[in-house]
Amino acid sequence: MSAAQRVRRRGGMRLLALGAGAAVRRRRAAPVAAVSGVLLGAAAAGVAARVRRDVAAAPPGRGPAAAVAGGVALLAAAVPGAVLRRPRTAGPIEPQARSAQGRKQPASPAAQTRAWVELLRVSALFTVPGDALAGAAAAGLRPNRGTALAIGSSLCLYEAGMALNDFADRDVDAVERPHRPLPSGRITPRAALAAAAALTAASLGLAAAAGRRPLALATALAGAVWAYDLKLKNTPAGPAAMAAARTLDLLLGAAATQARAGRGAAPPAGTSSSALRHLQGGDGWADGPLAAAVLLGVHTYAVTVVSRREVEGGSTAVPLVGLAVTTAVAATLRRGNDPHPQPDPHPRADGAPPPGGPRLAFTPGDLLAGAYAATAVRPYLHAALNPSPQLTQRAVGGGIRAMIPLQSALAARAGAPGSAAALLALVPVARRLARKVSPT
Repeated sequence: MSAAQRVRRRGGMRLLALGAGAAVRRRRAAPVAAVSGVLLGAAAAGVAARVRRDVAAAPPGRGPAAAVAGGVALLAAAVPGAVLRRPRTAGPIEPQARSAQGRKQPASPAAQTRAWVELLRVSALFTVPGDALAGAAAAGLRPNRGTALAIGSSLCLYEAGMALNDFADRDVDAVERPHRPLPSGRITPRAALAAAAALTAASLGLAAAAGRRPLALATALAGAVWAYDLKLKNTPAGPAAMAAARTLDLLLGAAATQARAGRGAAPPAGTSSSALRHLQGGDGWADGPLAAAVLLGVHTYAVTVVSRREVEGGSTAVPLVGLAVTTAVAATLRRGNDPHPQPDPHPRADGAPPPGGPRLAFTPGDLLAGAYAATAVRPYLHAALNPSPQLTQRAVGGGIRAMIPLQSALAARAGAPGSAAALLALVPVARRLARKVSPT
């Protein structure tokens, strides 16, 4: 092999090696830059090959010309490598390099916030304050600082239950709901469990600030929430545990309100006789907070039973049970709206009804009872007619949203129109948020 041929062969090998080496050295660069290096190196090798063919066709004695051509080709291949080593584009390229290597990018603050909003079911939070307000109204008292403490305690414990629920169901959700924050990896199980523990501690601290009796009820409520999420959810006792949690939550609001009202020198004006018995230590809950708590617990029991079929659907009987329970609760609210009717100021001597026949008077409590029934009945009816997973899930959402008009009706029934109106104002807000973040 002549010296000119050896020079040409070495030049071609070096061209190919340099073109490939440029791409390998820039493996941390953006994919487009790496591909450009390979293409430019290949183009330079093609140019060198063409020069070699021209030199081979030339007369003998042109070896130096071949060497010069190889050097020019090497220079042409080195220029793209230099450009790749020192990119002229403005802006950092390190995030792109990490993405090119397949490393996991840290989530943005907005994405992290969205993940926690989904985990904690923020759209369902509006169903919580009504428990304490309805409990205060059923106790015959106006909301006070104890009511606010009870609302804060309930909110913390409700969110703790949501985080704990997804922590316990993370394996099931990986199959049935892989988009949820834990199975999708947006939130770690350890973070969810830590959030549940911290929120539970905050809930007990707020209840302790209201008094001993509220702390005892909050402790029992926390036990019901943790037992439901970790043990009882998939057992026949699951719906009963959830109903007990809502019942205890309303009683917590009544107890916290009474504890704060009892610390004053005199009860507030307008305090009912049953509330006075509560403040004096009497046992008059059977005709006030306990009755309201039982109605709320019965509704919660029905919603929980329906929610156990929201993934697979296929059951007509379960939505019908929810429909029957809702109708019964609404009828009970309607009958109890005027527990102590005032006597007729001008009764007739013969006891006959007033002229014009009986009057059909609809109180605000009646209208709120109808709003409660309308919110829950229609989704239940649709799910009973077509028990698909989508309609069953809508029935569960309707049952959750119906808790707000139910709490409002309970407050109106107890003679607290202000609390009833404030709760009713939360309905459109909860419905709007439910369209963005599912409450189930």
